[in-house]
Amino acid sequence: MTAKLFSFELFPPQTPEGIERLRATRRQLAQLEPAYFSVTYGAGGTTRERTLGVALEVQAEGQQVAPHLSCVASTRTSIREILEQYRKAGIRRLVALRGDLPSGVAEAGEFRYASELVSFVRAEFGDCFHIEVAAYPEYHPQARSAQEDLRAFKRKVEAGANGAITQYFFNADAYFAFVEECEAMGIDVPIIPGIMPISRFSQLARFSDACGAEIPRWIRRKLEGFGDDAASIRSFGLDVVTALCDRLLRGGAPGLHFYTLNQAGPTTTVWQRLGL
Repeated sequence: MTAKLFSFELFPPQTPEGIERLRATRRQLAQLEPAYFSVTYGAGGTTRERTLGVALEVQAEGQQVAPHLSCVASTRTSIREILEQYRKAGIRRLVALRGDLPSGVAEAGEFRYASELVSFVRAEFGDCFHIEVAAYPEYHPQARSAQEDLRAFKRKVEAGANGAITQYFFNADAYFAFVEECEAMGIDVPIIPGIMPISRFSQLARFSDACGAEIPRWIRRKLEGFGDDAASIRSFGLDVVTALCDRLLRGGAPGLHFYTLNQAGPTTTVWQRLGL
C-alpha cells in the first residue's frame, strides 16, 4: 500500500515579526514530519523574493519544500531565472499555478494557463522538478462549465504534472465525485485534498467568496450563530474538519494538504485527533 502524503502550506510574511512567528510555526509543524512545506506566491509574482527567501530557509532547515510558481503577468525569462535559483538550491518540488493578475494589471503576460507553465518547465528543465498543480472539486469559479474545468485539469496533467492539490472544500462527496470523473477521463495522478482548518468565520467566509469554495449551509449557519464566541467557533471547526479528514482518508484519499495560514495550532490538533 502506498504511504499517504501529508504536507503544509505557508505564506511569506511581510514583517520581521511575521518572519519570526513563521519560524516558530515551522518548528512545531516540522515535528509532525510532513512530506514537504509549500510556500505561496503573490499575484503576478508580487512576493517573489519573499517566497524564495522562505523556501530557501525551509530547505536549509532540512525540510523538503515546494515553492508556488504562478505564471500570469510573468515572462519566460523571469520564470526561467526563478527555476534556475531553485534548481541550484537543490529544491526539487514545485506547485505550478496560473495565479491572479496583480491589481491594475490588464495583460496576462507570456503565459495564459497553468498548463503552459507546466509545459515550459518540462521543456526547459526536463524531469528536474516534481510538479503539483491545482484541482477544483467544486470547479473553478471562472470555468464556463464543469466539463471545461475537467478538460483544463487534464491539459495540466498531460503537460507533465505529477500530482494535484485541491482547493479546500467541506463536502467530501464533491471530492470523491471529482476523482471518479478524473479517473473516467484517464487522469491517473494523485489528487491530494486541500484542507482549511476553521478558526475565524469572517476570514473563512471572505476566502470562500473569493475562491468559490462552498461552505455548506449547515456549517455556515452554525458558525454565524456563534457570533463572537471564538472558542465555540474553534471547537466546532475542529470537529467538522477532523470528521472531513477522517472520511477522506478512509475513502482512499492519497493524503492531505493543510492550508495552515501560518498557524500550527489548528492543524496540529486535527492531526492529533486523526491519530497521525
